[in-house]
Amino acid sequence: MKHFVEFLKYQPPGRLITTGFAVVILLGAFLLLLPCSVKDGAEVSVIDALFTSTSAVCVTGLIAIDTADHFTALGQAIVALLIQIGGLGVTSVGVGIMIAAGRKVGLRGRTLVKEALNVDSYGGLVKLVKAILITTVCFETAGAVLSFIVFVQDYAPLHALGVSVFHSVAAFNNSGFDILGGLRNLTPYQDNILLNLTTCTLIFFGGIGFLVIMDVLKRRNFRKLALHSKVVLTTSIVLIVLGTVLLKFTEHISWMGAFFHSISARTAGFSTYSIGEFTNAGLFVLCVLMFIGASPGSTGGGIKTSTFFVLAQSTRSMFSKQAVGAFKRSISSQNVSKAYAISMLSALVVIVATFLLCVLEPEFQFIQLLFEVISAFGTVGLSTGITPDLSGAGKLVIILVMFIGRLGAMTLISMWIERPEKMIRYTEETIAIG
Repeated sequence: MKHFVEFLKYQPPGRLITTGFAVVILLGAFLLLLPCSVKDGAEVSVIDALFTSTSAVCVTGLIAIDTADHFTALGQAIVALLIQIGGLGVTSVGVGIMIAAGRKVGLRGRTLVKEALNVDSYGGLVKLVKAILITTVCFETAGAVLSFIVFVQDYAPLHALGVSVFHSVAAFNNSGFDILGGLRNLTPYQDNILLNLTTCTLIFFGGIGFLVIMDVLKRRNFRKLALHSKVVLTTSIVLIVLGTVLLKFTEHISWMGAFFHSISARTAGFSTYSIGEFTNAGLFVLCVLMFIGASPGSTGGGIKTSTFFVLAQSTRSMFSKQAVGAFKRSISSQNVSKAYAISMLSALVVIVATFLLCVLEPEFQFIQLLFEVISAFGTVGLSTGITPDLSGAGKLVIILVMFIGRLGAMTLISMWIERPEKMIRYTEETIAIG
């Protein structure tokens, strides 16, 4: 055991974070297979338990089996706990436990938190974790109270409380799980304004990232916000508005439904209309929103809003002959290069996974398979309804894509690359592009 601990000390942060998520997923799958977690008469295979655990820890929401119909109250509580751990991040939860136990967080722990939350400095990391935990409790409590007002009208008070807490945890952590049963998601409540707005609010704040929430609470003035916060808020609002308008004009749904799905498609995965009945145009709009996803340091996935913003500004600068920047601030060339790398790697993951599913699941349409892969990569959870019918091999592909989407392609690559940067510089020469 001592040698194992010593071995872990010298592993790069990316490798430890990846291992932590994998261990939690496997443990969650084991717990979901226990007789006390499965309802009488229901059958849960190993692949379905692994799929559910991965989807929960990766805060996705894609389901191979219905959570309410197959798992007991204990099993559903395990799923909610996995969602909470996955949303906050294994590292943040571990540090939070150390803080609660009164233990001192060492440099190694701070390094892991820094890497997991994608922050630039070691300063104030413990305070940041405390703030994240408090913020999460506040949002989820408020969400549970407002959701209870709706669910208590249809369920017994104790059942309604359980559904409300589960829904609030899933919504704030941008995971599209529900325990209403029958693979219905939130379709019975498509006209309920309170539940729609409550869910959208939880998704939005869970998706903009804890750093932005802290910055907004501290400065309370858009002009005084950090550049990162301005970029995230501006991009998020623009995408929500554009998504709402496009979905309204491509689908026969209400403005509330278009607004809800525009927000949900950015990594939450809740739906108030049947996605399988959407037109190809509507599915394509959702694909774009899912691929962009949420924001850095949040509970969501995708390439992230800031990455999309940097790509857009970089493209604009090529035509305007101006420096890459926004809000009277310049954006470093390192940020631009990272944005292009993340986008390229993400597109590669989607392309390879879609090809594999096309080979493994030839009975489904291409748009259905592409939609499923992007939903998994963006840790969204929206589906045209084909997830339960995928073969075992197809489910394994989706499991891997969800795992990559939650951790990020850059994190997975960094776990293998430990070589220092070479000091050699070669002569520069241009090549023809475009």
